[in-house]
Amino acid sequence: MHDGGPPPGDSGTGSTGPGEDTVATRCAVRREQLGLSREEVARRAGMSVPYLSQLETFSGDFDPAGLLRLAAALEMPYDELTQGPREAAPGQRPAGAGHLLTRLSEDDCWQRLGTHGIGRVGLTVGSTPVVLPVNFLVDGRTVVYRTEVGGPAAADGGGPLAFEADHIDAHVSRGWSVLITGTAEHITDPDVVEALATRPGARPWAGGKRDLWIRVRPGQVTGRTIDAREAPS
Repeated sequence: MHDGGPPPGDSGTGSTGPGEDTVATRCAVRREQLGLSREEVARRAGMSVPYLSQLETFSGDFDPAGLLRLAAALEMPYDELTQGPREAAPGQRPAGAGHLLTRLSEDDCWQRLGTHGIGRVGLTVGSTPVVLPVNFLVDGRTVVYRTEVGGPAAADGGGPLAFEADHIDAHVSRGWSVLITGTAEHITDPDVVEALATRPGARPWAGGKRDLWIRVRPGQVTGRTIDAREAPS
């Protein structure tokens, strides 16, 4: 985190030249990749469009929490949003010519998920399938997240729900992903809610009032790892 002033690698000004790599251009590229409008990104991040514009250009007070919410809304790492893609370390070997895809056991899947993190839920809103970023907790062999009542991530109790989390290192063509498909369960027991709310990682990145806790009851848990095969010397 940085205290006052833009993160390294950005000019901190609203003026950008053609081809400059700034927070604003990274946001624009990512919005296009996700097929989202500025209004949709602002809604996901829980902020107004004018405030989103301030964050993109650093024309207002620097707000790390706001940038964290924006990164979550754009489904990208915070450092990549603020500083751009990391360059490969000098002397690092390039990725090999091929890739090895390996299945993860269910135990391995839960180990990869750890105790908490950032993932995505997939559900249907009306007749439209959507995928939304959430910060999650692992509770036993279930995944839980909190959202706003009536919000886009508020899956119906008993309805189908998918959850996915991954970690990718594009520089070495290596990573993993875990997919859980199952049903949504609304958590209403106040003791359970209180216990979950005090755990590390429980505070929603997007902020706001998010009183609905949803548990993903797994029907199937699958995972994959991908690794680059070294090219023959």
